[in-house]
Amino acid sequence: MSSLSAEHPIEIATVPRPRLKRLRLLAILFALLLLGIVSFVFGMFVSVAAYTPSLAAFTQYKDARSSVLVDDLGKPIGVLSQQNRVNVEPHQIPQIVKDAVVSIEDRRFYTNGGVDVRGIARAFFHDVFHTGTVQGASTIEQQFVKNALQAQSHRTIAEKFREAALAFELSHEWSKEKILTAYLNTIYFGHGAYGIEAAAQTYFGRDVNHVGCGTPGHPLCVEQLQPWEAAMLAGVIQSPTEYDPATKPIIARDRRDTVLAQMLAQGYITRPIYDESIGQALPPAHEIQAPHEQTVEGVDAGYFTSWVGQQVIERYGAYRAFDGGLKIRTTLDLELQRAAEQAVNNYLAYPGGPTASIVAIENSTGDVRAMVGGRDYNTQPFNIATMGERQPGSSFKAFDLAAALEAGISPESVWTSKQKVFIVPNTGGEEKFVVHNDEGAYSGSNTLTGATAFSDNSIYAEVGLRVGTHKIARLAHRMGISTPLSTNPAMTIGGLTVGVTPLDMAHAYETIARGGQRITGSMAANNAPVGIQEVDAGSHTLPDGSHRDSNSVRAVRVLPSWVATTETSMLQTVLQYGTGRAASIGQFAAGKTGTTSNYGDAWFVGWDSKYTVAVWVGYPDKLVPMSTDFNGQPVLGGTYPALIWHDFMLAALGIDKTRAEQAAAAHHGNGTSTTGSEEVEAPAASQGSGTTSSTRSTPTGGGQKKETQATPSTGSGAAGNAGGGEHAAPPETNAPETKAAEPAPSTPASPATPETGGTSPTGGVSPG
Repeated sequence: MSSLSAEHPIEIATVPRPRLKRLRLLAILFALLLLGIVSFVFGMFVSVAAYTPSLAAFTQYKDARSSVLVDDLGKPIGVLSQQNRVNVEPHQIPQIVKDAVVSIEDRRFYTNGGVDVRGIARAFFHDVFHTGTVQGASTIEQQFVKNALQAQSHRTIAEKFREAALAFELSHEWSKEKILTAYLNTIYFGHGAYGIEAAAQTYFGRDVNHVGCGTPGHPLCVEQLQPWEAAMLAGVIQSPTEYDPATKPIIARDRRDTVLAQMLAQGYITRPIYDESIGQALPPAHEIQAPHEQTVEGVDAGYFTSWVGQQVIERYGAYRAFDGGLKIRTTLDLELQRAAEQAVNNYLAYPGGPTASIVAIENSTGDVRAMVGGRDYNTQPFNIATMGERQPGSSFKAFDLAAALEAGISPESVWTSKQKVFIVPNTGGEEKFVVHNDEGAYSGSNTLTGATAFSDNSIYAEVGLRVGTHKIARLAHRMGISTPLSTNPAMTIGGLTVGVTPLDMAHAYETIARGGQRITGSMAANNAPVGIQEVDAGSHTLPDGSHRDSNSVRAVRVLPSWVATTETSMLQTVLQYGTGRAASIGQFAAGKTGTTSNYGDAWFVGWDSKYTVAVWVGYPDKLVPMSTDFNGQPVLGGTYPALIWHDFMLAALGIDKTRAEQAAAAHHGNGTSTTGSEEVEAPAASQGSGTTSSTRSTPTGGGQKKETQATPSTGSGAAGNAGGGEHAAPPETNAPETKAAEPAPSTPASPATPETGGTSPTGGVSPG
């Protein structure tokens, strides 16, 4: 045995104990780390329950549909849009657009579960082993969740896991079609365009092959996209700045071609389509513009829809307004809107000159039927009609007159017409208010009716001060003026610290037309004129739980009917032989001219038995004297404003007559015979003693017929004046119009006026 042992020794191998321990330790640590990662991921996914409110909030994106605005006959006039976004439905997005986006953004979109595991692992690795985080590849669900949560580009690993958990949950709650549609409706494409339709309008809406796309009556722009256009938009998503075709056309083209190559490789397009597409040019930079307000058949309804849209937001909230799929039937009459725009263009179409604003309200309902807020909404979105607080000039005298009549002052009362000096109250006699008529054109004495026809500042200042400026201001507010009104003496002839809007002036004058009743509606804001007739939420609900909200007319008496009737007959004289002869339409109409001291604002506000219309003329963004803009003469209330009013009213009469004839023909075709024109009772304000017109309307749509027909004047002799005195001369004397003092908008409440010089408290001289 010993020899064997010596001859064949046994060798025993040994393993270093420390190395074995290290391997075991690493295995244990790896197992623990893996378990920790799995537990962490599981915990993050389980924690999605805590984010149920966020996930539920995404439903608004799934069900989002743009709210549409239609006219009174149901014809589309606009879409309520947030961030230039127009929601489209799945069937409105061509398959080629979906394919382009999926091919470059998430090629496994239709097969994955909403989570990119590799992207999460990559993010985790960089978060653990580097000082910061990096952006990993994301699924469309993850991108949508990130955008919906408005997350920043560089998020922590915890935020990435949370988004992944929500994306995973989302992919099991929604169909892929819903997810892709919501994603395309919310993603940013650059140049202020959110959503695929806004992007299509921005980049291709001005292309000759897509003229009119996206506007009422035409297909959506996205529906017309070609493969190369869809590829360009899909390529922009990753970085709208880096791949902007307007600023980096070479990089943008390479990116587009990359998308096309991916589409070819994944079988979305054929080789011939690919070859054709890569040869197409990108849109030129000058054609890339953010979407403008939609127009319909050449009508600029942007001013009106912006006004109504804000009311919808305030009434129903931003989400319902923009994404609730509401159908908002407005009060706009497209034919009258065209007539209003045409009336302005008849006289003020030339660029660089003054422009006009028009508001037309239907007397019986308070409905705004037409609104021109400026020359072009897309280039000048400031709405003069609703926001332009301009000096009213002598058109403010309608409120003096209403207050005077209510106070018992007779239309036949006689007043002295001469330069007058009034002591400003509460100044100890140190401040004086001097009023004079232009070029010494005083009548010596005149009745209040005569002073109204010729807009005598001298008489109206005295009448207004006798009635009381505070009383006039309160009455003007009750009648429909919403802006603050100063009570300084100059307000009697239109000198206000804060001006008035055309919308308010039409609304307040409508109160006279309606016999002293201020007309508004249940869907109008703050007793304003009505812009919305009905809101239909479809299958959804409004805040009160209903599916539909309809307007009802509301009338509040603010003037005795006899005051309105008497004032109507007095203001008829303005058109018959006074400062507003150019506005005469050959039948019943009443109104008042207005011009400010420096010819910066000119007005005509008036009504017939159906419509009350306010017309303002001036420069929208600054005060520019229009001293020579009317054929070398000043623009007065009786020039452009009266002529525009005249043209619009005649067009409205023609529209109403045509509609009446069509209705009669329809009745006749249905077997109903008619025996002449139906007579409709005129508003109370145009009836009663003191009126010079018939109390029945003619068959032509609402105006009352006079025995004699006046023709509009085109010269300055018929021009109205403002700030207080637009004296138009009686026909037999042909005297010049008068001017009167009027303060500028910055005038103090109690202005001081020197006794001499015939100037207003601020030194301005009013032309009427």
